Amino acid sequence: MPFIDSKITVSLTPEKEEAIKTKLGEAIQILNKSETYLMVGFEDNYDLYMGGSKLDKGAYVSVNLFGQASPSAYSEMTKVICDILSEELSIPGNQVYVTYHGVNDWGWNGSNF
Repeated sequence: MPFIDSKITVSLTPEKEEAIKTKLGEAIQILNKSETYLMVGFEDNYDLYMGGSKLDKGAYVSVNLFGQASPSAYSEMTKVICDILSEELSIPGNQVYVTYHGVNDWGWNGSNF
């Protein structure tokens, strides 16, 4: 039951959105999750500031998942997310924050897991 929410400073074309969504769907396996229940959200043209300065190219990515993953899996996922954003949108990794949130109570289809 993962949800990956991305706030991105640049515009996303439908093609770029699809490419990033597809790559995140493959990467979610790093956290021992499948794309079957993966939800992905994008907010583009988002104002982000780092160190007091507005970022031309930057992103904040929040990864929520049912349960937990290992610290090494989180590290690998961060690398892959940064690589995806660099490849698809030319966003440098030093202007990307990624956070992870393990959730114990996750609801879907009228009940909780």
